Amino acid sequence: MSKAILGRKLGMTQIFTEDGQVVPVTVVESSKNVVIQNKTIENDGYNAVQLGFGDIKEIKVTKPMKGHFAKAGIAPVKFIREMRLADASEYKAGDTIGVDIFSAGELVDVTGTSKGKGFAGSIKRHNFACGPMGHGSKSHREPGSTGAMISGHGGRVLKGKKLPGHMGSEQVTVQRLSVVKVDAERNLLLIKGAIPGPKKSFVVIKNTVKPGKN
Repeated sequence: MSKAILGRKLGMTQIFTEDGQVVPVTVVESSKNVVIQNKTIENDGYNAVQLGFGDIKEIKVTKPMKGHFAKAGIAPVKFIREMRLADASEYKAGDTIGVDIFSAGELVDVTGTSKGKGFAGSIKRHNFACGPMGHGSKSHREPGSTGAMISGHGGRVLKGKKLPGHMGSEQVTVQRLSVVKVDAERNLLLIKGAIPGPKKSFVVIKNTVKPGKN
């Protein structure tokens, strides 16, 4: 069965197992996710559930979204994502989903927005090799040649070339992470290892698409 929940990354810490081993974990806070809309094959052509999470000031909500929330009969939320769940028909607008849908030992895929690094050169961004670092070299950290001129293209740089530019701040998914602990009372998930994004960033947690991969 497909499962998914929205949450906020709080940071990393470590816990000890019963046999004394240290396990690094990421703490994700996920207070009750609310169902905003239920999409069906009959009305929308596919089955999905629109989930919402996170508080937001009403003054920051646009009029169309206010109407969307009012139709569902819920308070405005900040983070909204649509999940194509197999059992989407079982949910109704206004229903809530908690962290207890997961259990310790399950494998999950976590999607978030990676940390932004700003403008970066090709060496940092794409792991290019440095040029000679001697004083006679005139190319220490430059990208170098972008390829030979191609007939019919006028010697221009083709799209997709690995060049300096904006690094990070893009959607990243880490697969097959293990749920170490579920704290339903405090709405916390402890996931083994690191997940994408800075502290307080929003993440999507789903059961893994590769459950049988060794």
